[in-house]
Amino acid sequence: MADLKKLHTDPDRFICIYPAYINSKKTIAEGRRIPIEKAVQNPTCVEIAEVCRAYKLNAIIEGDKMYTRECNRDVQYRGRVRVQLRNEDGLPCVDKLHSRKAVMFRVAEDIPKLKTRTQKTGGGDQTVPLGEGSKKSKKKKK
Repeated sequence: MADLKKLHTDPDRFICIYPAYINSKKTIAEGRRIPIEKAVQNPTCVEIAEVCRAYKLNAIIEGDKMYTRECNRDVQYRGRVRVQLRNEDGLPCVDKLHSRKAVMFRVAEDIPKLKTRTQKTGGGDQTVPLGEGSKKSKKKKK
C-alpha cells in the first residue's frame, strides 16, 4: 500500500509538459501535441507552471531539461514542467484536469490571459511628447 501512495506523490512519476507540446509555431513532427487552433505562440515553462499552480496543481519546473525534438538550444526553449495529476489515493487532484491532454488544453487556453501576455507597452505615450517638442521647435524658428 505504501508503494501505491508513493506512485502518485513521487515527482519522478508526475507527467511532463514541454513548451513544444502546446506551441503553435511547431508542427506535429516538431512535437506539438494539440491542434494548432488551440495552441499558443511560444509558451515558456514558467507560464505553464504558473497556470498549473493557479488550478492548484503541484507543478515543478525543471529548467535544465530540453525536449529531444527541439533543435534550437536557446534559453527560451529550455525547460519542462512536471505536474502531479493524482493524489495519494489515486484520485485526480482537480476533477476537470484528469489527463495529460486536459491539462495541455487548459494551459494553452489560459496562457494568453496571463498578465505577462496582456501587459501593453507604453510606446503610445512616448510619441506624444516627441510631437509636442517638434511643434515648439518650429515656433522658435519663425
